[in-house]
Amino acid sequence: MVLGTSATNECLNKIVKLVYIEENGKMAQKKMILDLDAGVDDALALAYALATPDADSIGITSSYGNNVQDITSVNSLKLLELLGATDVPVFRGVGHSLNTDSFEAMQVSKDIHGDNGIGNVFLPEPKHPIEDQSAVDFLIEAAHEYAENLVIVPTGPLTNLALAFKKDPEIAELIGNITIMGGALTVPGNVTPYTEANINQDAEAADYVFKNAKHLVMVGLDVTLQTLLTKKETQQWRDLGTEKGRAYADIMDYYIDAYYNLDINKAGAALHDPLAVGVAVDPNLVTLLPINMRVDHEDGRTIGDLSRLTDPVKNTYAAVAVDAPFYLERFMNYMAIALR
Repeated sequence: MVLGTSATNECLNKIVKLVYIEENGKMAQKKMILDLDAGVDDALALAYALATPDADSIGITSSYGNNVQDITSVNSLKLLELLGATDVPVFRGVGHSLNTDSFEAMQVSKDIHGDNGIGNVFLPEPKHPIEDQSAVDFLIEAAHEYAENLVIVPTGPLTNLALAFKKDPEIAELIGNITIMGGALTVPGNVTPYTEANINQDAEAADYVFKNAKHLVMVGLDVTLQTLLTKKETQQWRDLGTEKGRAYADIMDYYIDAYYNLDINKAGAALHDPLAVGVAVDPNLVTLLPINMRVDHEDGRTIGDLSRLTDPVKNTYAAVAVDAPFYLERFMNYMAIALR
């Protein structure tokens, strides 16, 4: 078989898992669900999640955000097939916020992620379909099955999770770890002076999840903006000589160029979503501030909840510092595994 075909990729991924099982005696205890609005950094988060030995990826729930939900769900399928992980199912999420009945991607999102959400890089149409079960019902089912061992990593708006909480309130106390990419506590937002993009998409849903989750870690702009990738790193993916490496380098180079041309950051592009996955399986990558938080429904600001500020029990934690060099080294190691 030719290196880079989906069959070969799937075999390589299985070999990585088998080696881990042989060395450790069992599959990872933690089970991970990614809730993706599959854009460029979501693609990186997916590759990282598939490579880490610390959690098994059991499903993708799709969300709107970087693009409309019909595009983001298909992007997840395309990326899974590229990475040889066709055994990971994709579940269609809701296509708009709690307070709207439709969604249209912002032009700035297309400028950053491309019109197709993945850097305008062409990937073949997926052979595998989206699951019939809804994202909300899958989240509920997984919460009851895995409980404390379930890790959910939303990298877009929190609408799917809020709807799951509302449909089955019990799962809020069952899910062991929710680690989100979103919010900004100590730095300005990237939509308004206070508001980060993912939270901005559905502030009401975010507020509901923040207040009801048993354990939520906010990996926001405070730390993600400190983790930058350049074309020096994406060249290493090209040098792997695989179709996966080339495609991911093309996708990320579009993102890096957008950061430069839009004057977001000329030093590189931030690893927003993959940092959230990294923290979800290893919180020691960051310094966490225990603080009960809320989200302002009007402006999407993530801030301390005065009504629960002195409560000795903290259910939310904000990442306020990151060991960026250590994380970047781990990120590149995992990407080499995922893209070889």
